[in-house]
Amino acid sequence: MRLWFLLFTLTLLSCASDMNVKNFQNEKPRFVLEDYFDGKTKAWGMFHDRFGNLKRSFKVDITGTLDNDTLTLDEKFVYNDGEKESRIWSIKILGNNKYSGTADDVIGEATGVSSGNALNWKYKLNLKVKESTVVVDFDDWMFLQDDNILMNRAEVKKWGIVLGVVSITFKK
Repeated sequence: MRLWFLLFTLTLLSCASDMNVKNFQNEKPRFVLEDYFDGKTKAWGMFHDRFGNLKRSFKVDITGTLDNDTLTLDEKFVYNDGEKESRIWSIKILGNNKYSGTADDVIGEATGVSSGNALNWKYKLNLKVKESTVVVDFDDWMFLQDDNILMNRAEVKKWGIVLGVVSITFKK
């Protein structure tokens, strides 16, 4: 029985396809991370579990500061239950549409690459869940739309299994 389950799981995983950021190279408006987030930005988001149930919603005030090849993002979250949280990203602009970033709750470095109107951002995060912390993988996809609207969809995974999806809309 275990062998059947393992084979079934591997088959499902092999059928999964990852989007490729290069597929968006001709899409407009062009998304340049450091240009978009330099200054003040507001965002509204939701977390849905893997069954589609809304678990949390939140608002974020973001202040971005660009200094040479480093973008610092100071994010202030307020959740629908009143909890407040902050995260400060330090993002290195590597050139050739590539980025790397760190934050206190990020394990190692986040990596990002952009093309056209899209950016793919991947990282491991120490996620607070009640009184404990769980290490999860984030696979963020951001898409710039007209009127400076930026839409973000992030899959949250543990051991390759999707735990849920975070959807965020940013407004410059």
